[in-house]
Amino acid sequence: MSSHVVNPMTSTRWRSRTTTHATTTPLEVRRRTLQIALGVIWLVDAALQFQPFMFTKAFVTGALEPAASGSPWLIVQPMIWADHFMVHDIAWWNALYATLQLVIALGLFWRPTARFALGTSIVWSLAVWWFAEGFGGVFAGGSPLAGQPGAVVLYAVIAILIWPSNRGDATSVVDAGPWGRRGAIAAWVVLWVDFAVYFLLPANRAPQAMHDLVMGAASGEPGWVRSIDHGLATVFAGRGLAFSLGLALVSLVIAITVAKPALVRPALIVAMVFAAFVWLVQDFGGLLTAQGTDVNSGPLIALLAWTFWPLSKPRVAAQ
Repeated sequence: MSSHVVNPMTSTRWRSRTTTHATTTPLEVRRRTLQIALGVIWLVDAALQFQPFMFTKAFVTGALEPAASGSPWLIVQPMIWADHFMVHDIAWWNALYATLQLVIALGLFWRPTARFALGTSIVWSLAVWWFAEGFGGVFAGGSPLAGQPGAVVLYAVIAILIWPSNRGDATSVVDAGPWGRRGAIAAWVVLWVDFAVYFLLPANRAPQAMHDLVMGAASGEPGWVRSIDHGLATVFAGRGLAFSLGLALVSLVIAITVAKPALVRPALIVAMVFAAFVWLVQDFGGLLTAQGTDVNSGPLIALLAWTFWPLSKPRVAAQ
């Protein structure tokens, strides 16, 4: 009968490796989950970009060109140039754009290509943010409920925050990101203060501002979505000032409290509820109109909040 002798040194090294892996697993799993979630959103965007409407000139004249309205000349001119460049071969260009978004999504689903996909996501998002969205209308007013400062820039911010790293001592995904916790919180504060400022613009404080915003988005939606819009519009009617002040206050509270360890979870929960409310007002990004190009900002705000969610502390093995 043969016997198996365990080498104590080998056994110790194996236990050391498995223990180290166990302590780093929560961060790796959370970051990988966020990368896949971002990939799912890119996949939805790619599917939307393959809709028949996107292969017509009406996509340029009806969706892209109006985005240039109200922005400064230096921003508008490159947008108009890009629109005129695409419109003559829109089917070819749209196929290219849709395929690129599909490649980003598939790249995020496969770990070895995640870095490439994240890098491509950042570059493409910033290009679309300028040439297609005019920096989300930040120089032309707009409302956070309509997607300001542009959902597409959030793709780039999230991609940076969930960039792979070798740090294992982080308490959240953003702690291990290229910006570190301070940089991530700075980006978070800028976003939410931006929301507060734009909610307080005169156009957004008008009595019928939110009512008109909701009803304007109802066109082309199925009946049950229009019913939601009519219900929201009834609630908002004549109360633009009260709602804009309330939303601005909530935005400022979210901006400030995320930096407080004791308040970070409640702050992120409120941010996710805010994101759900925004997406409802946005009619779920117009996904059911056959003309929506992306999911809009609601899901991206929720995904951004998730990157800040504290990790569970690793369990200590019993001695």
